[in-house]
Amino acid sequence: MFEEASEVLENMLKWSLPLSLVLFLVLLRAEAAHEFSVYRMQQYDLQGQTYGSRNAILNTEARTVEAEVLSRRCVMMRLADFSYEKYQKALQQSAGAVVIILPQNMSTMPQDIVQQFMELEPELLATETIVPVYFALEDEELLSIYTQTQISSSSQGSSSAAEVLLHTATANGFQMVTSGAQSKAVSDWAITSLEGRLTGAGEDLPTIVLVAHYDSFGVAPWLSYGADSNGSGVAILLELARLFSRLYSYKRSHAGRYNLLFFLSGGGKFNYQGTKRWLEDNLDHTDSSLLQDNVAFVLCLDTLGNSDNLYLHVSKPPKEGSPQHILLKELETVVAHQHPELKFSMVHKKINLADDTLAWEHERFGIRRLPAFTLSHLESHRSPARHSIMDKRSVSSSLEGAGEATAGPHVDLTKLSRNTKVIAETLARVIYNLTEKGVSGDLEIFTEQMQVQEDQLASLLDWLTAQPRAAQLLDKDSSIVHTLEYYLNHYLKDVKRHLVRADKRDPEFVFYDQLKQTMNAYRVKPAIFDLLLAFCIASYLGVLYLAIQNFGLLYSFLRRVTSPRVKQH
Repeated sequence: MFEEASEVLENMLKWSLPLSLVLFLVLLRAEAAHEFSVYRMQQYDLQGQTYGSRNAILNTEARTVEAEVLSRRCVMMRLADFSYEKYQKALQQSAGAVVIILPQNMSTMPQDIVQQFMELEPELLATETIVPVYFALEDEELLSIYTQTQISSSSQGSSSAAEVLLHTATANGFQMVTSGAQSKAVSDWAITSLEGRLTGAGEDLPTIVLVAHYDSFGVAPWLSYGADSNGSGVAILLELARLFSRLYSYKRSHAGRYNLLFFLSGGGKFNYQGTKRWLEDNLDHTDSSLLQDNVAFVLCLDTLGNSDNLYLHVSKPPKEGSPQHILLKELETVVAHQHPELKFSMVHKKINLADDTLAWEHERFGIRRLPAFTLSHLESHRSPARHSIMDKRSVSSSLEGAGEATAGPHVDLTKLSRNTKVIAETLARVIYNLTEKGVSGDLEIFTEQMQVQEDQLASLLDWLTAQPRAAQLLDKDSSIVHTLEYYLNHYLKDVKRHLVRADKRDPEFVFYDQLKQTMNAYRVKPAIFDLLLAFCIASYLGVLYLAIQNFGLLYSFLRRVTSPRVKQH
């Protein structure tokens, strides 16, 4: 009998223990479900104020905003369902992180959702956020993770506590983990600006300054492509450099009676830091500069890729007879005679030094008492189109127009080309004094071989929007800076670089790293599952222990049950 019992016990231990061990390992194993790139919200300091997300490390379980408890969870939201109220709910419940999922192609999103998010971007950056906030581009795997997490989160609102417990114990969860380190301030970062010039025919000539900032801005630096703001302004400035380089070297026209100074400024989205330092270098720290001589006016180009409106923004209305007034009148003439579909007007706004940031770039020049304007298709500096990750080469619909959105690309090449021609014709009329010479406003200078090349503008814009141009991503060795410098050298003379580095004692701006990371979503069971599994294993081992300790009784019982009964006659 004991030999049979020993064999039974051996078989039980032989099969049950390995089976339970395998089951334990399989169920507890955390499987890497998906790896994807995430882009962190802006983090910077400007004039002593902190902005954006101050944290970069993420290692917490995923939930959607439908869950009742979000504390120390990674809250996932899709753009289609995003609202500022839901975002605030996550922060108020002490969420561990927020991940906002964006579609790969923005043209699939309704225009009202895109517009709503653009208006919310400044709100997201207005205050300091302690938890990490990331943006991710949607793919099939990430969408599947979001859907499973949403189902799990929604089930927590069930009326039955038993159903909630059962679902929680059996459902799959996802642990979201970033691979990078904590963010830290970037030391000795240099913002680069570029200048070049065309010299007029004569001595002691007045100077016309043409300016455009080339950096972009949005809630996430790695998603900031800045097609209209201010890729359009940069493309126009580069095309103007090509056109006037030819005009100034053309035998029949010769160089004009003005010097032309072209300036591509860096750090434009950070209170025009590049322009500020350039002015200081030229006005305070040198004895020979075109800016110290006779400056006729400064024309800043900002967001000119769309709309049938043109606004000339000024801090001080020009006096009649001044070069600034002549520019205004020539703009009105060109628009009225050559492009009557355009609606042109002047917008007067005084410089408010109490504001944290300046409204337009021309205000930097106005502070130094240089006559300056900004030309834009935007009526207000507060337009969300100037600071949005939605400002791409093309979207579902135009976000700015004559009071209402119209279908089409975000940057309309036809309108960009038209606006370039308006500016070029206006400058030519000022430079060659055509109105005083009695030349009709219908006369077009830039025609045939001298015409604005729409293909050239398209190529420039495609190149500018092929990669993000946030100031934190463009150091002095950036390929974008090198290419811009090469382009200016091709058409202009005396091309120079100007670098801006923040003061180490009292920095006006501070940038931070860890703006792009890799995130892993690990498929895991919830903590309650571990408890339930431990209870089941403990119960199983307890039953097994009792069976072994009372094996004689168990064996006798099994023998009685399994032994054949003797038939009684």
